[in-house]
Amino acid sequence: MPSRRQAIEMTPDEVRDYLKEQKRIILVTNGPSGMPHPMPMNFGIDGEGRVVMTSFAKAQKVKNIERDPRATLLIESGEGYNDLKSVVLYCNVELLHGPEAVAEVMGIMQGTGARPGDFSSEMSEQARASYAKRVVMRFTPFGTLSWDHSKLGGRY
Repeated sequence: MPSRRQAIEMTPDEVRDYLKEQKRIILVTNGPSGMPHPMPMNFGIDGEGRVVMTSFAKAQKVKNIERDPRATLLIESGEGYNDLKSVVLYCNVELLHGPEAVAEVMGIMQGTGARPGDFSSEMSEQARASYAKRVVMRFTPFGTLSWDHSKLGGRY
C-alpha cells in the first residue's frame, strides 16, 4: 500500500497538464541579501515542456538570476484541504536576450503561437521598444515536488 505522500503525488503527465491549466506562478529567486525574493509572474510552457516568462532586464529578479542562476517556482490551487494542488519546481535558469526571443515567448504566453517574424510589420514602435528592454527567463527543472489532495477522495 502506498504512503499518503505517494498517494497524492502527481505523475509527470499530471504535473505537465496542471501547469498548462494555470496562468500565474510564483518565481522565487535568491535576493542580494540572501533572502528569498518571491514574485507572481505570468508564464508559458515551451515546446520542450520548460516554463518560460519575460521580464525587464533591469528587474531585481533578473539581477538575482544573473548572480545565481537557480530559482524555485511554485504554483498552487484549491480552496480547501481536500482540493489543494501544488507543484514546486527547482530549476536552473537561462536568460535569453533579443527581441526575437521575447516575441516568441510572448506568443507562447498569450497562446497565439506567434513567431518572431509575425510581429515585424504589426508591432507598434512602443512594443518594439519594450521588447528590446526585456529578457526571456527559461526554467529547466532538476527537481519536482507535487501534491493533489483530491486523490485522497475526501479521506484524510
